[in-house]
Amino acid sequence: MNKYLLSITSVALALTANAQQVPGLTDKDYARAESFMSYNTAPLVDHGPVTPNWLPGDKFWYRVLTPQGSEFILVDPAKKTRKPAFDQQRLAAAISIATGKTYEGSKLPFLTFSFSEDGKTISFAADGKSWKCDLQTYQCSPDNAMVGSTKAHRSRRGGDEEVASPDGSLVAYIKDYNLWVRNIKTGTQTQLTTDGAKDFGYATDNAGWKASDGPILRWSPDSKKIATFKQDQRNVGDMYLVTTNVGHPNLKAWKYALPGDKEVAMIHRVIINVDEPKVINIQVAPDPHRATLSDDIASSGTFDDVDWNTDASKLAFVSTSRDHKQEKFRIADAATGTVREVFEETVPTQYESGQGTINWKYLTKTNEVIWFSERDNWGHLYLYDANTGKLKNQITKGNWAVTELVNVDEKNRQIYFKADGREPGNPYFTHLYKVGFDGKGLTLLTPETGNHQISLSPDNNYFIDSYSSADVAPVTVLRSLNGKLISNLEKTDISRLVAAGWKAPVPISVKAHDGQTDIYGLMYVPTQLNPNKKYPIINNIYPGPQGGSVGSWSFAASHGDCQALAELGFVVVQIEGTSNPLRSKSYHDMNYGHMSENTLPDQVGAMQQLAQKYSYIDINRAGIWGHSGGGFATAAAMFRFPDFFKVGISESGNHDNRNYEDDWGERYIGLLTQQPDGTSNYEAQANQNFAKNLKGKLMLAHGLMDDNVPPTNTMLVIEALEKANKNYDLVVFPNSAHGYGQYSLYMTRRRWDYFVKNLMGADAPQEYLLKAKTDPRNSAM
Repeated sequence: MNKYLLSITSVALALTANAQQVPGLTDKDYARAESFMSYNTAPLVDHGPVTPNWLPGDKFWYRVLTPQGSEFILVDPAKKTRKPAFDQQRLAAAISIATGKTYEGSKLPFLTFSFSEDGKTISFAADGKSWKCDLQTYQCSPDNAMVGSTKAHRSRRGGDEEVASPDGSLVAYIKDYNLWVRNIKTGTQTQLTTDGAKDFGYATDNAGWKASDGPILRWSPDSKKIATFKQDQRNVGDMYLVTTNVGHPNLKAWKYALPGDKEVAMIHRVIINVDEPKVINIQVAPDPHRATLSDDIASSGTFDDVDWNTDASKLAFVSTSRDHKQEKFRIADAATGTVREVFEETVPTQYESGQGTINWKYLTKTNEVIWFSERDNWGHLYLYDANTGKLKNQITKGNWAVTELVNVDEKNRQIYFKADGREPGNPYFTHLYKVGFDGKGLTLLTPETGNHQISLSPDNNYFIDSYSSADVAPVTVLRSLNGKLISNLEKTDISRLVAAGWKAPVPISVKAHDGQTDIYGLMYVPTQLNPNKKYPIINNIYPGPQGGSVGSWSFAASHGDCQALAELGFVVVQIEGTSNPLRSKSYHDMNYGHMSENTLPDQVGAMQQLAQKYSYIDINRAGIWGHSGGGFATAAAMFRFPDFFKVGISESGNHDNRNYEDDWGERYIGLLTQQPDGTSNYEAQANQNFAKNLKGKLMLAHGLMDDNVPPTNTMLVIEALEKANKNYDLVVFPNSAHGYGQYSLYMTRRRWDYFVKNLMGADAPQEYLLKAKTDPRNSAM
């Protein structure tokens, strides 16, 4: 045997021996990892955040989970009292007698209930029936009254969604592409419009990637008018999906515009008189199906970017251009439909009105407008004169970002708002503030460190404040509107969670790709970490730019399967890269027009910095996975950084934004244009064009009935990989939509297996079955 052959044999033996040093994982290892999934960790959290159910007079009740089950608490802010809403043991006994079933006081058969006006009885639903219980005698009997502590904005009747009027007397709904109302008391149905037609109907809801049967409209304060539109999608291109089944497949076809299409959905704005049905056309050209938040013009829960004045004589609205670069603030006369142009704002990239809510408001008493703008590089509020369209003054200013307009006190000219980045520390922590219309008297109302979640009382006199961070459990308090502490409500107890082996994720801060900007994230390590061992590192990415990898910065017992994956023997990171929101405009725009960057230079640099800081990270075994935009980013990472990322799992990615809905690409990349070489500005951002660079192991996954990101996106990548003679792995969900539904845990297990086998180099247990379960405290005895 020659010397060369001996050398080869020696290397082979060494590699084999080294591979054998990684023991295979067992069912027991997977079971331990599964214990860190939310369906196992959430039941170990007691006295968690408060979800208030508001009652007249700013009173409220809430349900809190304890180790034994549930407690129902009633709070009266005016009296500063917090007490049990009723005697749970007596009520359980009464319900047991009435229903013939045995219940314990800590496990009552309902999750919600409603008090009577005098507070002497409660009504609730259990076992498909409605019940009423007297809280003086503790006797229960059947009750057919509607259950619920608050009046629902949307309800369902015969499968169709309805939208209630402010006075609760009417509900509006769509029938045969026209708008109707129904009188709640009499049941009388009145047709308001007659010329609605297929693909040109009134109040119809279709953003392409998202649709519903409910009407998009805004009732006037006096319940006599409706602001809505006719949605014209007659010439919009179709999208197709086909079911998998025995026999002939079912074709799903709907209107779904793509970037560069000549025709996109347009809205023809109208005002409808209800008492004597009449349609008044608002006299402006049709607007693209766009809003200042997104192209889903009901993303805030109602018809976005419209605001009635007090007596319903005027309707303020904002028109958004197709590319989101131009916003026009307009006011329409509700009687004639004539429109007055008030002011406009044009930006070089894309305009947004806030984060999760619309931050402009028409002040009818003083004829002013509160307007949101990032014109000074930070999201702030401005005051305009609605008569002249002139700027009166900037209300907030500084190197921090207003995120949500919470309440406007016109009488006292005070604004209550949420903002990020003003307080020291993590710039993503949200706090509540107040300030005068003139910009004076800026006051912090939530001084504790952490991310504050706020629930304002209906009468705007109090708010519930739950503050926490990823590594600190929530404390929930009640405050007056000026920030004064009224009472402590709950302090979350995670002692049972900690006793089960849980550890908090590690908050991290590193430098962005520019070497100067601080970026933040969370790191998850095995709870039984051996600092002398080397662990592969996995990046769970969501690049935005409308969101980020971490999501909420508040406490959670589980952040997806990040900790579970770490328990298998990995370090897992979620990193907020540049071009994500909640910070400066320039930060958010860093990748504008070049979404293929996907924050990847930030991600790679951050992982390398972490490896230098934590010696147990093996940077030579780097993996990445993500869903939707994260799937797009994962494939891009494998193709553009093939020597860094060794294993990737790309789920339901929008790999070529020419094959994804029109608004997302046209907002964050710009309108599709032809380049001098004949290609479009989208061409260089399409993942399939770089598939030939693949060196590592790549798994692709997609639901074939995905009506958000059509599966053709992944098919384009598959075809390119095959043309390049590249190996890949594929998981397909034949009848699943974007989130995989009942197969989501199957995908989780396949993800674990893939990283264990290909990044760790170990064997995974054969077809381990993840089993979701409900919190036993939500189950009645």
